[in-house]
Amino acid sequence: MSDSIRDGGDCTEHRTVVTEAEVEALVRGICFKTGPPRTLGVEVEWLVHELRLPQLPVTPERLEAAYATLRTVPLRSPLTIEPGGQLELSSPPAASLMECIDTVSADLDIVRAVLAEDGLGLVGFGHDPWHAPRRFLREPRYDAMETSLDRTGTAGRHMMCASASVQVCVDAGHEDPGPLGHERRWWLAHQLGAVLVAAFANSPLVGREPTGWMSTRQLLWMEIGAGRAGAPPPDGEPRAAWARHVLDAPVMCVRRDGGPWDVPEGLTFREWTRSRAPRPPTRADLDYHLTTLFPPVRPRGHLELRMIDAQPGDHGWIVPLAVTAALFDDPEAADAAHQAVKPLLERSLNLPAPLNPLWIDAARQGLGDPDLREAAVACFTAALQALPRLGATPAVVDAVAAYLDRYVVRGRCPADDLLDRLRGTGPASRPRSTGGTRTAHGRKDIRT
Repeated sequence: MSDSIRDGGDCTEHRTVVTEAEVEALVRGICFKTGPPRTLGVEVEWLVHELRLPQLPVTPERLEAAYATLRTVPLRSPLTIEPGGQLELSSPPAASLMECIDTVSADLDIVRAVLAEDGLGLVGFGHDPWHAPRRFLREPRYDAMETSLDRTGTAGRHMMCASASVQVCVDAGHEDPGPLGHERRWWLAHQLGAVLVAAFANSPLVGREPTGWMSTRQLLWMEIGAGRAGAPPPDGEPRAAWARHVLDAPVMCVRRDGGPWDVPEGLTFREWTRSRAPRPPTRADLDYHLTTLFPPVRPRGHLELRMIDAQPGDHGWIVPLAVTAALFDDPEAADAAHQAVKPLLERSLNLPAPLNPLWIDAARQGLGDPDLREAAVACFTAALQALPRLGATPAVVDAVAAYLDRYVVRGRCPADDLLDRLRGTGPASRPRSTGGTRTAHGRKDIRT
């Protein structure tokens, strides 16, 4: 969905026409690249706000001026701009957790310094709590996206222009069965995903008012619909399930060299390969179609976990990255996570994420749900034990331990802090559903 502000656009199109069978074979091959887990990545999205008072809106002219400066800054991580003006920093594949943390942290320091010169700063919320969605980028692709998503209501505009996340990227896994096998990791990503939604929920407000959901961002994905933002059915082999999902998902738009892009209604990619109208689909169309699907777990050669809200503080993003990396890449922690989330399976009713009862409860209640809280405690505990084995520094381990103590064991998430501040209530005197002991989050710099 993002548009690079470093290289300025798409790569060269592949104009080869594709058939239905070729699409299935291509998706199987490019979306799951198996092998022993070796690399890790993270994509951190941020809302850009006034540094002195985040509640004030930022004019498009000021945003564009800041982005013009950022185009001149050398970074190791590609920096992109989202339709509403959010910034996203995507790490290069890293060989270790600490390499990933160090690279992104250094780049974020540079970005923050550049923005501060213009009186701007980065703010971590899953959804902008103050401002209505406002589109900053005016390009044919985003015009088409808006038209397509508007057919299911206003959720698409909120997703495009007012949301932000922490997306953790892990290798797909190897072919063999076991805790690091690709089928186990695919299953774990979808089952653990509900726990991650609940533990890191940080978007309870829209227009300064509570929505009744701890993760309103996750609610928006549900409202966009299963064809665009849902996962394939949970049963079946991952490659086959994803290939079917891609073929049966609606085409968002048909690109044109000039003028507005076509926005068909009800046309799946499978039907497009068969009808070959309004023109035959090409390999470039397939590549683009894959970028218009927003499931909570998106296979892109690796697995992109998209369900975590953006986190508060300069370094809050490191905790979900560290926890997720530990639970996927350490065999003992992966097995412990599998056992912890297994009892939750019956609550999903064998329905795809995020439109099943488990994911809905995670988004609505956060860790106020006792089953999700129990699973989260077990998963965070396993991650804490695994992090030293992954080479995490004591500061990173301490940050995860502090999060476990401040939020998880108390059945809280960052959304609770936002609601507490809105209500002006004293956290120390209230039960879980409306408060708890508050300590300084990210009280130390957790980089190396």
